[in-house]
Amino acid sequence: MTDTAEYDYEELGLVAGLEIHQQLDTEEKLFCGCPTALREPEDAVRRFTRYLHPTKSELGEIDDAALEESMVDREFEYLAYDTTCLVEEDDEPPHRVDREAMDTAMEIAQLLDMNVVDQVNVMRKIVVDGSNTSGFQRSMMVANEGVIETEDGPVGIEDMLLEEESCQRVEETDDGVRFSLDRLGIPLVEIGTKPDIRSPEQAKEAAERIGMLLRSTGKVKRGLGTIRQDVNVSIAEGARIEMKGVQSLEDIDDLVRNEVRRQVELLDIKDELHDRDAEVGDPQDVTEVFEDTESGVIGGALSSGGKVMGLPLSGFDGLVGREIQPDRRLGTEFSDHAKRHGAGGIFHTDELPAYGVTEDEVAALRDAVGAGPEDAVAIVADDPDTAELAIGAVAERAETAMDGVPEETRDATEDGTSRYLRPLPGAARMYPETDVPPVEPDPAAVETPELLTEKVERYRTELDLGEGLANQVAYGQRWALFEEAVETGVDPNLAARTLESDVTELRRHDVPVENLTDDHFRGVFYLLADGELAKEGVPDLLTALAEDPELTAPEAADQEDLGSAGEDEVRDAVVEVVERNAEQVAEEGMGAFSGLMGECMGALRGQADGDLVSEVLREEIQKRA
Repeated sequence: MTDTAEYDYEELGLVAGLEIHQQLDTEEKLFCGCPTALREPEDAVRRFTRYLHPTKSELGEIDDAALEESMVDREFEYLAYDTTCLVEEDDEPPHRVDREAMDTAMEIAQLLDMNVVDQVNVMRKIVVDGSNTSGFQRSMMVANEGVIETEDGPVGIEDMLLEEESCQRVEETDDGVRFSLDRLGIPLVEIGTKPDIRSPEQAKEAAERIGMLLRSTGKVKRGLGTIRQDVNVSIAEGARIEMKGVQSLEDIDDLVRNEVRRQVELLDIKDELHDRDAEVGDPQDVTEVFEDTESGVIGGALSSGGKVMGLPLSGFDGLVGREIQPDRRLGTEFSDHAKRHGAGGIFHTDELPAYGVTEDEVAALRDAVGAGPEDAVAIVADDPDTAELAIGAVAERAETAMDGVPEETRDATEDGTSRYLRPLPGAARMYPETDVPPVEPDPAAVETPELLTEKVERYRTELDLGEGLANQVAYGQRWALFEEAVETGVDPNLAARTLESDVTELRRHDVPVENLTDDHFRGVFYLLADGELAKEGVPDLLTALAEDPELTAPEAADQEDLGSAGEDEVRDAVVEVVERNAEQVAEEGMGAFSGLMGECMGALRGQADGDLVSEVLREEIQKRA
């Protein structure tokens, strides 16, 4: 196994690029007036099904990715809600492009130093995996030719597209896949960099930079699944690989490193196969070898009327089981292709005997397909049609192993590796949209947003926030609320602590802070600004609102008796505490202050400002000392 830390990426000719997909936080979807909020599957009010198939483009070509997807016959079921409209069901033409989404896209273009096009034309991109009811995704280029800076040099931005988000995949069914229509049509920008990235670290830094610029607009959705990164990677003797669906920025550098390793290993395997004069044989029915097998997987397939297909791989012995990424082998690549055609996976002789397959069965299998000591054999056990399709896919992938690294789209996994998803898409899947008129954008109509880095500096210098709290607020999800609070007269530090420190502390104590809405916080800030709530009462008020989110802030304050106490009320409470502890005050004087302060605050139940209580308590102690 090669240590990825030893790679010289410049010598290998590493080239990488990014595609960042970010949902926009608009009121309405891109081509209809439906809300962009997500729903729970159990809220669905009806269901319907579709069957999709690829069609030829205007050039008379069929996209390879769409063609492979269509080889598996599947039914697509869609969950519709009380907010679902006919556009989402593909029973009505799309409406005009949402203006809010277009304006936000132009703001992002300005932050990326891009040129907005004179006319935006909507295109249809064929997608037959069920993720869109129409069988295509609507997409439009808004801007091109931008740039961002990284420590290792500039990274060019090729283009930015405005697209409709796909359906949300709910689960696999016996007949196909179930999707939810709540996500379909949410506006999405796709930002593609030029292939200027030369190291895993630069890939991560570029993604972080773009993410910061996107969040600077204050108009993008936040949370899991709202931003996805695709990473394109190749080395000089390898091939371009597109890794889809990277959820975490923290994974990008590991994904690039592991993909480089995979390509290096595949190139080594190619050379070894050539040295061995390797060949891929023809698939054969080897069911008889396993008629009395004790393997649960194979036996289960045979008992259901299935069969076992074997594939002789001349010269592949020891290479099918070779690790090419952490815990992934060449055989895992073969298995991924088999799974794409409905099989559960494959077995191969580099890992057998195992899984209930005996040494005698391995020997009989080799004899059945004419495999020698330097050869390997792969098998698939499933229903007859699936087994034949799957073993054919394995044969095709084994053939490409002798060519090195195949171009393909791969699915990024949580452990920093990737698995085969489908062939790379081509231009044959794009054609013009006929139902939506072009848009002539006006970049001058939008203002360039303040960068989050600039916001942090302003909070520090103008609002006197500490660097840590300034970063928390600026990079958090509620900086707009913070600025609203400051404008209403709330102390900046108090507003920041309320939104960040108090919420974090309450979460640690299992308070359901996820129930707190923007209106809850606005209500709290209005009470603070009007002097109707002491800052000490904020945590109790937030707790009450989180536990009963139907309440408004004034209602919760009244219910919890959290009104702000005046000076007379504070003095009465302090005097009572001091008189109750008169003997201690007489003996200790100001030494009793700390203990009595806590007792006073408890007596006032968060209704009084701590500075006022402290001042009055000192006066009362001094009178009696």
